[in-house]
Amino acid sequence: MEKLIAKIGYADRNYSALVELPDEVVVVTHSTLEGVKNAVIESLEFSKEGHLESGKNVPAWVNDYEVEYELEVSALLQYLDGILTRSALSRVTGINERQLGHYATGHRKPRAKQREKIINGIRRIGEEFLSVV
Repeated sequence: MEKLIAKIGYADRNYSALVELPDEVVVVTHSTLEGVKNAVIESLEFSKEGHLESGKNVPAWVNDYEVEYELEVSALLQYLDGILTRSALSRVTGINERQLGHYATGHRKPRAKQREKIINGIRRIGEEFLSVV
């Protein structure tokens, strides 16, 4: 089974996804995270049908694939808006709210260390929720 990676970001009030295939690049946008995931699947299926109809040089991924989604920090923070406050995330990461806002809108991209702080902060909050009995 081929694993296809869909990299999802957020900018200009839309989620965007990019899937790099051996013979093409699939790019889709949507206003919601679920919508962009569905658009990725629809686009891949459309591409698959085109390859099968042509019968020429059908890439291996066409026969059996699964999609793995990788969210950039911008997409992750936008998805969590309304679920998790930036104030709470700021407290557990040590990154100020304004900077988190820049990351969420896609105006700035966090360095690897900052990204790790954000991911670890979200995990820490999740662990606290799981500890509630």
